[in-house]
Amino acid sequence: MRSWFLGSSPGAYVFGDVADPVAGPGEVRIAVVASALNHMDHWLTVGRPRPPAVPHVPGCDVAGIIESVGPGVSGWSVGDEVVVNPAVVPVEALARGVDSVLDPSMGILGEHRWGGHGEWCVVPAHQLGRRPVDRSWVDVAASPICATTAWRMLRRGRLEPGESVLVTGIGGGVATAACSLARHLGARVFVTSRDPAKREWALSLGAEAAFDSDEPIPVRVDVVVESIGPAVWDEVVRSLRPGGRLLVCGGTSGPRVELDLPRLFFKQLEIIGSTCSSQVEFEEVLGFLSDGLDVVVDRTYPLGEYPAALERLRSGAQLGKLVLEHPEVRIPA
Repeated sequence: MRSWFLGSSPGAYVFGDVADPVAGPGEVRIAVVASALNHMDHWLTVGRPRPPAVPHVPGCDVAGIIESVGPGVSGWSVGDEVVVNPAVVPVEALARGVDSVLDPSMGILGEHRWGGHGEWCVVPAHQLGRRPVDRSWVDVAASPICATTAWRMLRRGRLEPGESVLVTGIGGGVATAACSLARHLGARVFVTSRDPAKREWALSLGAEAAFDSDEPIPVRVDVVVESIGPAVWDEVVRSLRPGGRLLVCGGTSGPRVELDLPRLFFKQLEIIGSTCSSQVEFEEVLGFLSDGLDVVVDRTYPLGEYPAALERLRSGAQLGKLVLEHPEVRIPA
């Protein structure tokens, strides 16, 4: 198939021919209609992490049409329009329900196995969800890894309607999805960013207020959705009300933080680490999409302009997701 691939890591992506992936037992092959970028696309090029083998096809977020099914697949047929949960687990792990993503063998599509920035993508059939009929291919491709990560965080943080949420670093995929989901669930939303334009943009999306990341946060909230780390850690912990929940899914400013233990136990705070989602939560996100959840897309690009999309991702200038639209798909009758 024709695809973007990495021939070495560190290295740069090349567009060309790689071996056709074939659906094995329990798998389906998808003709990709749209795929979205994540920071994993960049990290693979600098060897953090290195893919398990090369050539490697990136792309964590995938939506498309089933082109073929492998032996033993039931419930799915050629021509079905689908979106993929990128947190890939063995089928046996589904018995753990919302905790299936804790299975130690969990791997991420586009990182641990070939992803979707090419013509075809092969995945286990149990990772599929049906495309919400009233949402565009771009919307559904923009949603899997970021919206599901954000939803798992908010679910584990027990967010209730009327509660207040602070989302740090607005503009990135998870932060933007958390803002949309929290508003969809009836919460009050506040955001931070160093960029005045991103703060203004967040207000247009429905945030109640937007604060400079380098200044004290003037509100006290029930929940913080945090992905920055040491650069803002003290301030976001201070922003929590007694009994507040700090939900952490990243550390873009570094891997280590210091914690004031008296503040933790006297305020009876919770710190919850989270990433990706179970199949149960993935299906719940698809339900939110059917209910009209806002999906924020910064720009779309033809598949051939992947390097330009990747440079925008690296610049940090994006406001929402970057999505690749693939050439027209034709599935034989």
